[in-house]
Amino acid sequence: MVKKEKACRTCKRLATDEKTCATCGGNKFTPLWKGRIIIINPDKSEVAKKMGITTPGRYALQLGR
Repeated sequence: MVKKEKACRTCKRLATDEKTCATCGGNKFTPLWKGRIIIINPDKSEVAKKMGITTPGRYALQLGR
């Protein structure tokens, strides 16, 4: 059985079974998200800069309610 990834409501980082976000330390997650982006080098990524991402990882582009 594949578990649905959840996105942190604070920074949009994707996670599966974490209780706290590895990036921002937040503890509110949502299974409702759309789009996925993988940031490898945030310093060279225009998308990461626009989204405010400073840590490499997988992120949701849009969160649902």
